[in-house]
Parts: sequence; C-alpha cells; structure tokens
Amino acid sequence: MSALDALVRGAVARISAPGEGYDAPSDTFWGSGFFVAPTYLLTCAHVLDQGGGEVWTRPEAVGVTWAGGRAVGTVRLALPVPEPGGGRTLRGWPAPDLALVEVPEATDVECVWLSDRAAFEGSRVALHGWSLATGTRAYRPVAGEVSGLDGPLLLLRGERPVAGTSGGPVVDTVRGEVIGISKARDESDPTAGVAVPVTALHALLDLPDGGLLADVLAAHDRYHLGRFRANAPDPSWTDAQYELCGERPRHFTPGLRTHLLGCLAALTPPDTSGEVTSLVDAVRVRTLQGRYRQGVDEPTPRTWREGVGLLYGREERPELMGMVRYAAEVASLVRARGHTRDAGPLAELSAWVRATAEPLIDIRQEVQEILDGADPGTPKHRSRPRAAVRVVIHPRSYGDRYPWEVKLVFDPLGADDPSGVTGFDGDDTGHRRGELREALRGALAAALNQCDVGGQLAAVEFVVPRDLFDLPFDSWELAPRRTPEGATNPHGLPLGQRRVVAVRDLLRTVVEPTQEWRRRWAAAQSGPLAAVPLRSGVEVCGHDGGPRGERWGAVYDRLSSAPPGSVPVYCGGVGDGDGAEAMDAALTAGHPVVIWRSQAGGHTDCAEFHRQAEDFVAEVRTAEGLHGPLRSLRIRTCDPDGSDPDTAWGRSIALLYDPPEPDAGAVGSVHEPYPTPEEPW
Repeated sequence: MSALDALVRGAVARISAPGEGYDAPSDTFWGSGFFVAPTYLLTCAHVLDQGGGEVWTRPEAVGVTWAGGRAVGTVRLALPVPEPGGGRTLRGWPAPDLALVEVPEATDVECVWLSDRAAFEGSRVALHGWSLATGTRAYRPVAGEVSGLDGPLLLLRGERPVAGTSGGPVVDTVRGEVIGISKARDESDPTAGVAVPVTALHALLDLPDGGLLADVLAAHDRYHLGRFRANAPDPSWTDAQYELCGERPRHFTPGLRTHLLGCLAALTPPDTSGEVTSLVDAVRVRTLQGRYRQGVDEPTPRTWREGVGLLYGREERPELMGMVRYAAEVASLVRARGHTRDAGPLAELSAWVRATAEPLIDIRQEVQEILDGADPGTPKHRSRPRAAVRVVIHPRSYGDRYPWEVKLVFDPLGADDPSGVTGFDGDDTGHRRGELREALRGALAAALNQCDVGGQLAAVEFVVPRDLFDLPFDSWELAPRRTPEGATNPHGLPLGQRRVVAVRDLLRTVVEPTQEWRRRWAAAQSGPLAAVPLRSGVEVCGHDGGPRGERWGAVYDRLSSAPPGSVPVYCGGVGDGDGAEAMDAALTAGHPVVIWRSQAGGHTDCAEFHRQAEDFVAEVRTAEGLHGPLRSLRIRTCDPDGSDPDTAWGRSIALLYDPPEPDAGAVGSVHEPYPTPEEPW
C-alpha cells in the first residue's frame, strides 16, 4: 500500500446510526465520510438523511466509525437543507449536497488534504469508501478519471463506484489531494459516476453559521503544517505528495505549499472576496495569465487559501513567482489593518516570503519592497475597489417585466490587461417594477462583495430605461439594518449612504456619443460647475404656480445654449410627465450630469430646492466632486423627522452621472466609515 493510500484510508469513516458496533454487521449503515480537520468530518447531505429528520435537529444523531475509534457526531452545516417530510430521491439532492459533522471525540485522527484548485479533465482519481454491497462491510477503493463536468458536478469514468461509498473522498492520484466527494453512480452506465468538486464546499460559507467552515479550513491547513514539521515516523500528506512529484528547483513544491497555507490560515480572514481577487488580479496580470474571471458554477473566493488555488499556471517558475508575490501582497494588506493578533502570523509569513524569494532574482527586490511598505509601484488594488458594479435594467418585455443584468466594470491593471465589462448575474425573464429591488438584492450584494477592497467601497451605477429614473436606487438596502446583537449593520445601510450611486441612461448606450455630450463631459470633469433649471419657471412658481411652462423645444433651446459646465437641477421626478419631457431635452442637448428629486410628491419648497442646489453644485466644482458631498447629504437627510432644516431640500435626491465613454464607471470610491465586521457579508 502506498503512503497516499494509507493516509486516505486512515481518514475515511463509516457513517451510521449512533450506537453501531465497530465490527458487528448493521442494517443502519448509511455511507461514507472523511475527516478534513480534527473533530470535523465531511460527507454528502443525502447520506445523513437516511437517518431521518432527527439527524438535522438533534445533537449526536450521527454515528461515526474510523480506524482509531467510534463516536457520535452532530451536523453543523448542510446544503441543501432537507425539506420537511423528506421525499427526495438521490438525484433530487441538488449540488452541493454536502454536510459538515462535528465529532468532538475525534481529536487524534488522520485528515485528508483538500485541493485548493479545481479538478482538471482527465485527472486520474481513486474513489474511497466503505460498502456493504457484498454483504460484508469492507473498505473498497476504485480507480477512474475525471471525464468532464455536468453543471456543478464532476463526471467520472472507470471502475463502477460501489454502493455505500457516497460521501467518500475522490483523490487525485497524481497530485495527491482530494478533489471531490463521491455523490452517485449512474445506474444506466456501469462505468460512470458523479462527484461534487471540493471547491463547492465554499458554498457553505453563505449559510448563517458559515463562518464555522472558515475556521475548519484554517484548522485543516494548520494540521497539515504541524504534521509536516513533526518529522514523525509515519509520512504526512506533504511527504506523500513529494513521493508523487518530487522536488524540482524553483517549483512550488508540496513543502512550500504546506508552509504557505499554514501561514495564511493563521491570519485574520479577508473581509470581502474582493480583497482576495484584487490581489489575484494583480499577480495574474504580472505573470501573463490575465485577470481572474469567475465561472458561472465556480464558488466565490472567501479565504486567502483560495487565492493560491487561482494562481496555478503551466510554467513552473512564473507559478512560484506568482505565489511569492501573492503572499507578499497578503502580508502587506493584513499588516495595514493593524490587528495585534496578526503580528506573530505576519512575521512567519514574511519570513517565508523572504526565504522563498531569495533565489528568485527577478522578483526578490520587488517583494522586499512590498513587505517593507516602500513599493514605488504600488498597484491600484491597494487604493481602489477592484471594480465598479453596473446594474443594467432593460426595457419591459414579457408584459410588464424588466429583464436585468449585474456586471463588473474593471479598470486596467496593466498594459496586458485592458479594461472590460464582465457579466456577473442576470435574469432574462425579469421582474415587475415593484419587484426589482428584492430581485436584485442578492446578486448586487454578491457583486459588491467581489469588488470592495480594504475599506474602499465599489461604486454602483444603474443603467436603466428613462421610465425607471425615479426608482429610489440610492435607498435600496441589501441586508438587515440591525445585526443580531442590535447594532447598526453597515451592510444594511441604504446604498447611497455608504457608497457612490448614480443613474445612467440606457438609450444612450446604443448610440454614438454626440459632440455636445463629449464637450459637456469634458467641461464637467474640469469644472467649474453651475446649476441651471431643468424646467424654467418651476424654481419660482412651483409645480402648480401658473401655466404649464416650457415645452420640449424651449427646454432644448435653453439647455443647448447653457455654458458647457452647466448642471440641470429639478425639484421633481423625471420618469414621466413634464419632468420626463425636460429630461429628454437635457439629454438631447448633451448634458451628462443632472440632479433631481426622485420621490418628491406634494412638496411646496421648489424655490428653496433650486437655491440650495445652485449653491451645492457651485461648491463641489467638478462632476467627480459631487460624489462625496452627495453621499453626505443622503446621510444627513435620512432621519424620518427631517430634523435638519439645512439639508431637507436634499431628500430623495438623485444623480444622473453619464459619461460618453461606454465602459466608464461611476468613478470614485468611498472609505468604509464604520468598523468592518469580522466575517465576510
């Protein structure tokens, strides 16, 4: 038996009803599982469901037997959550079909090595688990290979998977790591089966108690570093990996990887996935791999460890250089937070970076400067969000439903990585006007989590049809306003009180920018700005103070003759009626910046609004200068009693910020004004 086979067998366990004897045959055998960290076992959710509803609701409802003992466990995380009353078939358990079981007595156990990257098609694998298929309980590994993907699942071919091995590990026998969890065999094809990729495990981080998984993964990496350092008579997983691949100069060897992941596991975890992916972006561009683009079925990176998995390349030397750069950047970012608890782990990580970079002449000086905080070529990810978020809402179709998309708008990171727009989520069928906020909440929150970096918050732009201009996008909330402890949750604040929020015109995205539009945008960028009424007369007489006022031609004539730095302002809505007509004239005249009240029915303070808006625009001077003061105004007008008379004019204020460049984002970022929670949101 090879060292790898022995290590896997030591980590695999049988799962059954509590109280099953170690040797006695039992009809309560449910399937297999395997330890991923001391006291924590991973298996398939459908395996545990054989024990009935009490498995999910009662402590110590799972029996676990492994090479060194027998104990009971409690389900801590599972996805999907079983439906009341059961009724699922095996194929009725959608991905990821995973569960994490805590076995407190299993402290001295062998633990598998979880892969930190996706499986490759053609990978040679072995499926490990226990079975009663022949009437005798036995440990039954079978060989095969990854033949492809079926949505979020791995397709396997080779020896027929044995009944009972569901929940057991799928081991890449070339790389020496667990890349999946056995799920099911294909009854119509004796050579086929399916497995859940191990990277799908990270979907459990989205559960209410998902922070536990981050702790378990960190314990996994610390366990393997400890085993490697112990120099015990029995080989570690790292030793087995050396046996498979050897040690080559300037290669990211198993020992270097074990040490790096162990160091990263000891650090305070990232606040957002954007902190991971922004570092990965910078390194991948430098090593000519291109920016990281998340696939549809790929999990969102949430840990420093996952960043390592996103950096694997084909060339040995660039691969190692990329890992060293990434580790240096992580150290720099974590050090900037200033958490006392990170001091020791940072010292060890920095020592690893310096030692590993020593023979890498090409980057040795660069990483030294990063660690010392004196890098003259500080990458943009340290001072800006990774990207802006663009919400595109299309005109009504399917009756009264608006299809929508959420996209990420990137700035260039270097000459080899041009700016671009990447799709993130969407719904082609769409939702009704009143349903859009709820429909977009999850996708928008997930996109922002990928873009916020180190307290720098991504801007959000809503590219929408003109009949939606008055939707109060800036007041949308993406999370509960209060934490479970009763404190204000910064992620639950209205969007416009926390970050840059602006509207863009969907119609303009399909036409070539006019000379007037370009000229006015250039003037708005350089300043100074000056407010002009969107509809003349309203600022004096109000909406009901006299004749209807300007029609389209008169508005267009006046606004097209206004100075280039003019900003039309309006004390009412622009989604329909006279306001919509005036907005159309302003857009035709090339105005890229407009300020109005999106929710201002029944007001009588039109003159005050226009006077205050004129002072506000003159004070900010440039288009980009609007963002910070506008956010401050939204915060100060949020009290329902309107206690601040100096800012009452700015209630429900909306901003059209519409550059003629099609891929330009709502520029600017906002510092995080509140303490950032420990767990990613």
